[in-house]
Amino acid sequence: MNRGAGLRRVPGLAIVAALLVGCVYYNGMYNTNRLVRSARKAEREGKPFEASNLWGQVITRAESVEVRHPHSKYAPQAAVLRGLAMSRLGQCAAAVSPLSQATLLPAGDLAEEATLALGRCQMETGDPASADLAFSGLIDSEDKYVRAEARYQHGRALRMTGHYDQAVVILRDEQGPRAADELLIALAGAGRDPETDSLARVLLSSGDTTRKWDSLVVAVGRANPGAAGRLVDGLGSVPSTPSSIRGRRLYEDAIRLESVDTARAMARFEEAARIGKGTEGGERASLRLVRRDIAHAGSVGELGPPADTLRRLGSQAVATGGEIGQLLGAVTRVRVAADSGGPEFSQGDLRLFLAGEVARDSLRAPMVAGELFRRILEQWPESPYAPKALLAAEGLDSTLSDSAQVLLADRYRDNPYVAMLRGEPADGYRVLEDSLLAFAATLPVGRPATPGVRRRQGQPPAATPPGAVRRPRELDVPDEQSGGRRVEQ
Repeated sequence: MNRGAGLRRVPGLAIVAALLVGCVYYNGMYNTNRLVRSARKAEREGKPFEASNLWGQVITRAESVEVRHPHSKYAPQAAVLRGLAMSRLGQCAAAVSPLSQATLLPAGDLAEEATLALGRCQMETGDPASADLAFSGLIDSEDKYVRAEARYQHGRALRMTGHYDQAVVILRDEQGPRAADELLIALAGAGRDPETDSLARVLLSSGDTTRKWDSLVVAVGRANPGAAGRLVDGLGSVPSTPSSIRGRRLYEDAIRLESVDTARAMARFEEAARIGKGTEGGERASLRLVRRDIAHAGSVGELGPPADTLRRLGSQAVATGGEIGQLLGAVTRVRVAADSGGPEFSQGDLRLFLAGEVARDSLRAPMVAGELFRRILEQWPESPYAPKALLAAEGLDSTLSDSAQVLLADRYRDNPYVAMLRGEPADGYRVLEDSLLAFAATLPVGRPATPGVRRRQGQPPAATPPGAVRRPRELDVPDEQSGGRRVEQ
């Protein structure tokens, strides 16, 4: 055997091996690109299920090329194709990273398509600022479609990042319904109300039944609630619009207006209740109006008319029956407790305090809650819960601050709740809180509370119920939302 000849054949084997590897790689990319072409063809022919299946195969093939040949000059292309497939399948969060390798590709159709897909996915994942970098690089593309799409998306990204006036400049030159919708939102966000209303009238007069008006109203409302309200008015004048849709739109408009114009929002709720009567929107608007009346009630006695309204609404409700029942139960509980919380009733102080909490936290009726808390101080001054009621009343009415501090420091200085405020150990606090919780657990939930048992004349107040095994909760005075403070164990 010629040993030298054998050695000379080794380089030849290496070359053959390299060629085989290259052939395998070439076949991998060839098959990936073939699948991409087939997937696009299926999309053009309106075969979404077939296209999805093919895009899924593209992901598998491209990933295989990346794993087997990570350092090849074609690896970025495989990554980009995988990202394109993911974006087509709605997997934008996973597609962003591979699509970012589009910058490594030579200039051309694939690089531009991938950059567009990257920008769209960044928009989809809530990153319009990064998306705009992708779109801005394509607004001068030689491809007419790419250029138009990049300009539209550039304007949209500007609008989403709050650059409304710049977005208007870009979107004015774009054509098509979606560009008109984006322009309307941008004009509203820029506060250019006359132009917004003018464009809205043009869009409404077009009679385009495919336009997603509700989505458009929501988007305009985020930028400019007032402009959204006028758009809702315009939509309300469209003939044959069902009352259910009109009522819902009016109700949603009222919700948007609450943070900027309370009076107008209430008027809108009334309009929604009237026009949407018998529909979910009308029911919710009526319920919101009752909540307003309850919140504005100056005393427990003023809860009677809202309770009557809730009973009437409950007998007719379809979508809001559960909410109405819960609210009526809370109102009834407060009214019954007010009637059974006097000094002639056993445990009347506990009833009043729990009713005050319901009025404050569930009914959002601060004046009613304050009345109930003050009644404990007036009718049950020796109750161990009187300081807690005093703190709750002070949280609802700052004018009580000075007198409250005097009472806490003088009459109630040895009370466990006051000791807790001073940061001192207070064993009685746990007993009082457990007793209050145990008593609350005996009251019906969502139904009128049972009146207390009257004491015989001259009988001393009932002793505090024995401590329960349940853990104490925090000292439940109003939190920041109610304008007060909260003291925790």
